[in-house]
Amino acid sequence: MTQSNTPKTHDIQRLLDIMAQLRNPNSGCPWDLAQDYQSIVPFTLEEAYEVADTIERCAFDELPGELGDLLFQVVFYCQLGKEQGRFDFANVVDKICRKLTERHPHVFAEPAQISSQEVKQTWESIKASERAGRSLTSVLDDIPLNLPALSRAAKIQRRVATQGFDWNELAPVVAKVHEEIDEVLVEVNADAPDKNKVQEEMGDLLFAVVNLARHIGVEPEQALRLANAKFERRFRGVEALAAAADKQMAEHTLAELDSYWDRVKLTEK
Repeated sequence: MTQSNTPKTHDIQRLLDIMAQLRNPNSGCPWDLAQDYQSIVPFTLEEAYEVADTIERCAFDELPGELGDLLFQVVFYCQLGKEQGRFDFANVVDKICRKLTERHPHVFAEPAQISSQEVKQTWESIKASERAGRSLTSVLDDIPLNLPALSRAAKIQRRVATQGFDWNELAPVVAKVHEEIDEVLVEVNADAPDKNKVQEEMGDLLFAVVNLARHIGVEPEQALRLANAKFERRFRGVEALAAAADKQMAEHTLAELDSYWDRVKLTEK
């Protein structure tokens, strides 16, 4: 593994000290002093997505900076916790170290050669035991409500699958997608379409598509992000071809724009 030649002049304590200074009531930054747990959440989500975007673009030179931004979010929460006497960075590190060692007994407790699938099963079994220890009323209780909808759907499906509520074959999963498409069209083509019913059926279709993605080993949130990026890249190409034809986009026929789209696709092959 290669490592950067950049001199390592700072460690985590330096970052913790900087955070403490930013929150110093007498000499800190007014913006940082005005923040609380809730106000930081949007920035945390944004930084996490920027990390994902950097990885998907293979912009690995940018990754240390983006990971640093994400780490700063963790340090910010820890500073708030320390100020309130709830927890600090050391508590957070201790929690994750304990969790990782407890969930990897095949590495830390009784080293053994096991498959990736067996690791996953062990992980889920230990997590289930942890949830049971928290007296949850449902296996779905601790799934965060503010996850992106596609990610949350996949997490719900994975969770219920651990309870045996899942198809063992792909065919019924695919059939369910077709069934949901038909139900969407029934509502759309009704004499007086009900917007709420159309939305409900469309939600069912998206949920079924997420289930298909899960069964074929695709992360739906990532797949859609990549599809968005691909469409944007190709549409920019269409705009460039339209401009080269010295015509506004709106002046083109759909057939002409489709031809530009096909030309852009060919350049990617």
